[in-house]
Amino acid sequence: WWRSEDVYSRNHPMLGAIAEWMSSSVAGVSVHPTTVGGRQVLFWPRFPKSATMLTFASSIQGTPVGDFAIAWRFENLPEDKSEYYSALVTVRIRLLVPPGGSGMLRLPLPSSKTTKIRISHTNSIPDLDAARDEANRKCMNRRKHGLGFHWNWEYDRQRKKWYTHSSRKSIGTACESFLFNLTPDWSEQADITHDVVSRTDSKLSAGLYDLIVTNWKLEKEEEGTGRLGNIPQYFHPNYNPGPFCNDSHSFDWHIDDATHII
Repeated sequence: WWRSEDVYSRNHPMLGAIAEWMSSSVAGVSVHPTTVGGRQVLFWPRFPKSATMLTFASSIQGTPVGDFAIAWRFENLPEDKSEYYSALVTVRIRLLVPPGGSGMLRLPLPSSKTTKIRISHTNSIPDLDAARDEANRKCMNRRKHGLGFHWNWEYDRQRKKWYTHSSRKSIGTACESFLFNLTPDWSEQADITHDVVSRTDSKLSAGLYDLIVTNWKLEKEEEGTGRLGNIPQYFHPNYNPGPFCNDSHSFDWHIDDATHII
């Protein structure tokens, strides 16, 4: 918060909560709940069901040992956007773990039986500064040409539905991470599909990682009235809320419950 000469408080955690959610859940990096001194982070991206609203995300988590970073994007998207609800696409993920740090990788369960997840890495970190400069140059070029969002989400109280509101001006500029500008010599790919299906977290040492998720099935987003509590799927007795919230009758919380809920 900062000093204010008016009567309105600037100390509102709600303004930071959405930013924290975008970094830890949408992009997928946060300080691990059990770490000491920020030496370990949790890489846990939550991909959207469809590609209609979001096709890539990235974030950097600063710690005393250095910057951890994640970036992911949908690849091989169909030209026909009407297939953004049903197509089989590729998801590419880049992870950066600084020297002296470690990461735990937790990926969403595969959305198709044909989904395969492979990982490769390199211990030789390329020139990060050059990659950042190139990414910034591309981003500034997009801003210069007004390649931002020409719409934003609005809520229709009468229809009780969200919709996209078009604008003549571009709102913000979507820029991809510098991690995709790195082209090192990767190690041989290792298949970790079984680990992901069995919900086994993978421990990552320092280095740069490249993951390729093939045959990721896009689906239609859940529809509701704008509030999570009004989506009937979340009250269905057979609904699976995830590995850390299965027992709805227990008040014994695991520390990862908070991360899952966020």
